[in-house]
This record gives sequence, structure tokens and C-alpha cells, in this order.
Amino acid sequence: MSKVIAIANQKGGVGKTTTAVNLSASLAVLEYRILLIDADPQANSTSTLGFELNNVQNSIYECLVERISPQNAVLHTEIKGFDLIPSHIDLVGAEIEMVKIPDREQIMKSIINNLKDDYDFVIIDCSPSLGIITVNALTAADSVIIPVQCEYYALEGLGKLLNTIKIIQAKLNPDLIIEGFLLSMFDSRLRLSNQVVEEVRSHFKNMVFDTVIQRNVKLAEAPSHNKPVILYDAGSIGATSYLNLAKELIQRIQKRQLNEETVNN
Repeated sequence: MSKVIAIANQKGGVGKTTTAVNLSASLAVLEYRILLIDADPQANSTSTLGFELNNVQNSIYECLVERISPQNAVLHTEIKGFDLIPSHIDLVGAEIEMVKIPDREQIMKSIINNLKDDYDFVIIDCSPSLGIITVNALTAADSVIIPVQCEYYALEGLGKLLNTIKIIQAKLNPDLIIEGFLLSMFDSRLRLSNQVVEEVRSHFKNMVFDTVIQRNVKLAEAPSHNKPVILYDAGSIGATSYLNLAKELIQRIQKRQLNEETVNN
């Protein structure tokens, strides 16, 4: 049974795509079968993994709007067991085109249900908005990871996202949980970064991942080389951070499953 995890925050520049790509790559290196769905019209996950947008024939747009079989959109990355459903600029118009579709919030879920048996994890890279595509992702997901950058205004807008998650839990996906808040872009030399870490941890307690993603040159350079950081420089701080995050995520899921089994018994 695969886990479906959305990476979401309507604030731009918080590290959603960096996390989606590098967490997926790290889980694949740990020999899990991974499908990354690029649900952001900017298609940064797609280009980061080395795919030319002009050469993409079928994308998540065709799956959502034209209802093509998702199997026809799957691309294989350089890492064994790591697949991608790419995005496309056409996705910008999908919000309008989906308005008249019945049960439009459930389309992503039906797409994933057609594929999920082939994968251990389905990761969805959401756009920096709370529109119908992101609602689709959260409706389809088992859980959501929320990246929070260690900068001024870090908590700004989180209330709106958390409110959206509550509405989706109430109306569309009662089983959706917050997997965790991920502190990103951390610079230990800056007092502000440390203050943000303290503030987020005091506010959200054990909902915050222990792993913190540090600012790292190799992590920043990797997309321009069309590679996840673990392929670009496996020994870098960025690669180590995301490998640690992948391991922590697996531990969290296993612990939760154990607790559920104990309660049920």
C-alpha cells in the first residue's frame, strides 16, 4: 500500500520543489519505488530532473483535463525506481477548464488510484497557491509535508494553509494528516535562522521534523545541472540532509503504523 504525500505551502520560494525532487530521489536511493507528480505549472521539478518541457508529450495536465491514462504520462528518471509525471505550462489553464467537471476535486485521486499499486511513495509537488490543483493534491494525499523557510515572515500565510487543510479534512479527505513541518534554508550563522527554528518548534512541537535543510551551494547548483543533489554531489550537506529526511519520514510512518496496530489490537 503506497503512501501519497503532498508537498505544499502557498508561499513561493520555501523549498517545495527542492524538497519534492530530493526527498523523492533519496527515497529511491533507499530502494523504495517512487512516483513524483509535478503539479506546479512552473514545471520546475520536471526541468530539474532533466526533461525538456518542449519534448513532453503527456503531462499531468492531460491526465487532469483530457483524462488520458496516467501510465501514458510516466517518465523514467536517471535513478532506478524513480518515475515522474511531468508538468506543463498548460496547467495554468487547468484551473478554469476543471470548473465545470463534476467532482473536480477528486480527479487527482482517481489518477493516483490507477498507479499507486506500482509505487511505495507518490510525492506531489504542489504549486504556490491554494487553487483547485492544490485542493486536488490534498484530497488525494494521505499526508502533507509543509516546508517552512528559516527567514523573516516564515509563519506568514501558514494560518491560511492550515485552514485550507482543515476544510479539506472536513469536506473531502477526513484521513489527511500533517506529516510534518520541514525547516528549510537554514543558515546556522544567522541569529534570525535560529530564532525561526525556535519559534516554529515551540509553536508546532513534535509536528516539526528533526531534520533541518541547511543552505548549501551544491543543493542550489544541482537544478542547473538537471540532477537531484544526491546525483550531483552525494557527499554534500544538501544530499545528506535529504537522505536524513527520507529516513526520518520512514521512521515516522512506521511508528504511526505500529501505534495504529496497537490501538486496533
